[in-house]
Amino acid sequence: MRTLSAPPGHGDAIHRNRTGYAIYADALVRQFNGSRAVDEVDLRVPAGEIYGFLGPNGAGKSTAVRMLCTLLAPTGGRALVAGYDVASQAAQVRLRIGVALQDAALDPKQTGTELLILQGRLYGLSGKAIASRLAELSELIELGDALDRQVGTYSGGMQRRLDLAAALMHNPQVLFLDEPTTGLDPASRARVWSEIRRLNHELGMTIFLTTQYLEEADELAHRVGIIDRGRIVAEGTPEELKRSVGTDVIVARVAGDAECARPALGRVPGVLGVEAHGNELVISTSNGASVISPAAVALASSNMTVRELTLRTPTLDDVFLELTGSHIERRNTGEDPSDHRARRDHHDHRPGRDRPCPPGRVLARPDVDRRPCAARGAA
Repeated sequence: MRTLSAPPGHGDAIHRNRTGYAIYADALVRQFNGSRAVDEVDLRVPAGEIYGFLGPNGAGKSTAVRMLCTLLAPTGGRALVAGYDVASQAAQVRLRIGVALQDAALDPKQTGTELLILQGRLYGLSGKAIASRLAELSELIELGDALDRQVGTYSGGMQRRLDLAAALMHNPQVLFLDEPTTGLDPASRARVWSEIRRLNHELGMTIFLTTQYLEEADELAHRVGIIDRGRIVAEGTPEELKRSVGTDVIVARVAGDAECARPALGRVPGVLGVEAHGNELVISTSNGASVISPAAVALASSNMTVRELTLRTPTLDDVFLELTGSHIERRNTGEDPSDHRARRDHHDHRPGRDRPCPPGRVLARPDVDRRPCAARGAA
């Protein structure tokens, strides 16, 4: 695959701007009819970072992105993108960003090629530069002869790929991708992931990514921010966020009363705690991979017949559930809903649960009951 070329001065404005960030928001607010959809959001995205932005429907995610893209004026606060104010210098911001929103705004009467050529002309590219970019991007989106057909004949996935190419036509300094792989088949999704990494690695392009696919955020993002009820409730690397909600969990389903094996499991090095519920044991540990084998030996020494032994490590969905009270993904994955219930119950018992979180990492929701399970039952 060809290497995408960076235009002269690519990224200079970002490095010259006084904030030092590609995306900077300070107490950003958007109000509708007296209600705050975005409530004093702060963002600091360095140049060259892939930033994942997650949130449930209605959390303010799309509103925040539309403000950063100059499609919606802030009610309060301030935001700079590529060094320019989104409110007072919107035209300068638009010259330096690429935007592929979830609902692609494509002219169904144009061919794919015509649309990309028009995009290049609107950004002032020369005929030679447009031809070069067409060759590079057609290889990326792999539409082949379909580029010479009218966009109205494209499938939803084809339209999303064309929209991504249009957003990249002028090699933007900052790229906003809103659900970039929704509607794509697994092979196309993998190609888009690969290209996002390459744009970031080879050109140092800053990418602001909103997604409902937690795997996508985990795979691509250097840092992730989670917005809920208009506020950022968590921010950090995927690994930091996953570790913030708990340790690894080993779940053992046995034949008989699980309580009988609890003492032996508690003596296994590396085990932080053991809970028994009927025929199920929930074992918390900081390193599940190293503890799962000794735990199996301990179960055998207790004359327990093990029917199932599963290791679960924290996921971004666990973080999302912990902070927002709901899962971001409700797809048919075949996952047992009790898996998350077991982890959620485990979180309430882990050591140090009630200690305050480090600043700038995970911010606890005030409306979530943080007491241990026993205390909740007594209330």
